[in-house]
Amino acid sequence: MTILCLFFVANSAKAAGYEPLKILEKPTDLNPAKIKLGRKLYFDKRLSKDNSISCASCHDLKKGGSDGKVVSTGIGGKQGSINSPTVYNSGLLFRQFWDGRSEHLIDQADGPVQNPVEMGSLWPQVIAKLSKDSSYKKVFKAIYNDDINRKNIKNAIVEFEKSLVTIDSPFDRFLKGDKTAIDEKAKNGYRLFKHYGCASCHQGAAVGGNMFQVFGVLNDYFRKRGNITEADRGRFNLTGNKTDMHKFKVPSLRLVALTPPYLHDGNAKTLREAVDIMFEYQIGRKAPDADKDDIVHFLKTLAGKHKELNN
Repeated sequence: MTILCLFFVANSAKAAGYEPLKILEKPTDLNPAKIKLGRKLYFDKRLSKDNSISCASCHDLKKGGSDGKVVSTGIGGKQGSINSPTVYNSGLLFRQFWDGRSEHLIDQADGPVQNPVEMGSLWPQVIAKLSKDSSYKKVFKAIYNDDINRKNIKNAIVEFEKSLVTIDSPFDRFLKGDKTAIDEKAKNGYRLFKHYGCASCHQGAAVGGNMFQVFGVLNDYFRKRGNITEADRGRFNLTGNKTDMHKFKVPSLRLVALTPPYLHDGNAKTLREAVDIMFEYQIGRKAPDADKDDIVHFLKTLAGKHKELNN
């Protein structure tokens, strides 16, 4: 997105009646039986080569759908190369992974299972292990009228992930008309979020997740941080296009209050640090501490509810 486009979107947010953020709604078109099966698979460590890692290991539903680490740990103690994003609301995102290499959740499901640093498995191995479980065989037959296979395993996991929508946040209640749902500090934080142009990239129901953006668009983040890794290159690793260097999918901010550390490299330990970095490298403006504090306060009102998160 060009600077001109950023300016236009930021100023459009000021137009009368326009709200760049939208209300999250509970999905109504999902199959309960598939969700139940997908949940079981999501927590099943047999999806990994050594039966030590499940999807929930790196995307802990009680910890906001991530793991609270700079990078995740896979089989054999192997360390990943990039921060693990939340799985909550992932079905709303226009691409999956930081570099956007998967267009759909169904494609994303292949990645962790077969990545040698993460689960390190192969689908024939996974299928062979699960096929020894008579309860799985019975459920797959009932739902899919088929044996256990890669397509159906992925379909069930994705159905569960699509159900992980965090609804009824204080901010959503505010958008619905309950002016007491958030306090004056949060209301001012939202006004500032729009005023400074944060909503140029973080908008919609997921408050992000619907576009790519260069990290360090106004200042060179990576030159200052140093030690540039392959993961830091972002979409450039996929396209080889110089304009895609350091370009990433804009993350959703819906559960940002629950998922430190922040940024693709986990370099910001606190939400306030992340906001400071955004002002310096993405917005290119200075702001009073009070303004940044109010924005952080507003961001905390975005977190909604889900039985997996709140039980």
